[in-house]
Amino acid sequence: MGKGRPPPSSPSQDIENGTTNRMPRSERKMPPLPPPPEPWTPWLMSLVFVADIAIFIYTMYVNDCPHSSGSERCLWLKKLGALDWKQVVEEKEYWRLVSCMWLHAGVIHLLVNMISLLFLGIRLEQEFGFLRIGPLYMISGLGGSLASALSQARKKTISVGASGALFGLLGAMLSELFTNWSNYTNKCSALSTMVLIISLNLAVGFLPQVDNSAHIGGFISGLLAGFVLLMRPQFGYISPKHVPKGYQIKHKVTKHNCAKSEQHIRISGTFRHNFTRQSLNPGFL
Repeated sequence: MGKGRPPPSSPSQDIENGTTNRMPRSERKMPPLPPPPEPWTPWLMSLVFVADIAIFIYTMYVNDCPHSSGSERCLWLKKLGALDWKQVVEEKEYWRLVSCMWLHAGVIHLLVNMISLLFLGIRLEQEFGFLRIGPLYMISGLGGSLASALSQARKKTISVGASGALFGLLGAMLSELFTNWSNYTNKCSALSTMVLIISLNLAVGFLPQVDNSAHIGGFISGLLAGFVLLMRPQFGYISPKHVPKGYQIKHKVTKHNCAKSEQHIRISGTFRHNFTRQSLNPGFL
């Protein structure tokens, strides 16, 4: 009887050659992408929004607005916790560095800051959560207040408003862009848009009666804090327990040469230590 046609060899094993054949990369089926993380509920920034409006209404009530004059409004703002250089530096009332963040000088001032809070704060809290955005907001506001208190131009005026903390959120968005650069697809577009928004907001600070020192101080504080608080998991540094189904861990081995010497015994040679780094490789199946 004639020999039948041998069955086709498995694509994953070659018995005759004793080697393993893998399918071409283009024919491999890619596993599904992991689902995006669920957004956080932005309750903290919403609470800050309500608190700012409530404090402003209380300020108007105790101020007897709109019957009071400009000097009387400044006097009440001082009593309620406005940032005054003399009271902070000479009288050591450091609590004003925080209390001034919750006060506003007028309706337009409040309106501009609250719109910025809704667009920046809620978006960041949805993405990173209140445990990161809450400290970031307070650190930025405190940095803006410190910069305003140290400014020589603010000795004869008082300063109120949440703009220092809001500029800190802008700075944190910029540092988040740099830190998580590999996660963005349209990198140049995101960077140019961010630089344009920051430049326009800083330009507004040069208008009369605007405390630009608080803006710059808050921006720098938020920029530095963002490098620490807004870091995301990067490709190549994912724990094995977080690897989605269908992906396989690939170990990259890095060899380091080092020499070891001991007292009384000298041994010269090369010792190779293997250090592994885990990375996700969707095509390595």
